[in-house]
Amino acid sequence: MTNKKTILLITAVFVLLLCSACGAKSDSAANAANGQQAGTSQEGSGAQGAGGAGNGDNAGLGTEPANAGQGTDAGNAGNETGHGTDAAGAGNADQGTSTANAENDIYIIIDQTPKPIEGNSFDFTVNKRPDGYALSEMKWVSDKTTIVNTTAEAIAHGGNDEDGFYISGDGQFSGFIYPDKMKGEEGTVTFTFKNDQGHELTWSKKLTLK
Repeated sequence: MTNKKTILLITAVFVLLLCSACGAKSDSAANAANGQQAGTSQEGSGAQGAGGAGNGDNAGLGTEPANAGQGTDAGNAGNETGHGTDAAGAGNADQGTSTANAENDIYIIIDQTPKPIEGNSFDFTVNKRPDGYALSEMKWVSDKTTIVNTTAEAIAHGGNDEDGFYISGDGQFSGFIYPDKMKGEEGTVTFTFKNDQGHELTWSKKLTLK
């Protein structure tokens, strides 16, 4: 009887030990699985973080160079525009002043009507000139001939009838006398007016000597 109890007690202790051992293994396996899942989640999060950082770097490289390039181009265009706008303005201002004065303030009539006199000539009459300006020079230029006379020379020609520009009768008569060999020449007659400050304005006209 005593032996049976002893055997049963030993058997019960052995069964308890087996159950404890199985429970410990199950807990270890569960803990290991949870650890692997946690590690996987952390690795995934780390990969996403790295990917986000990479995208951030790419976005920075893509935006900053593009913005920098646009800014540079716009700046250069502005400078070019700025430089371009200054040169044209200065040129237009100078040319505009001379042209406006010559066209609006000077009016000269050229009369090539044939006259019943010997020689060849045309008359000119200054109908309008700028205030403060006086006729200072007259010039004829063609491919074959160039004749330039000052006002003083033209007044002298008015008294001696020499070829070239003349002014006579206290300025009532003025013209240009030329020899037969100059007939048919195509050229430009130019009149220059000057003020006391030395500023000059010119008026020109193309014509053919008859």
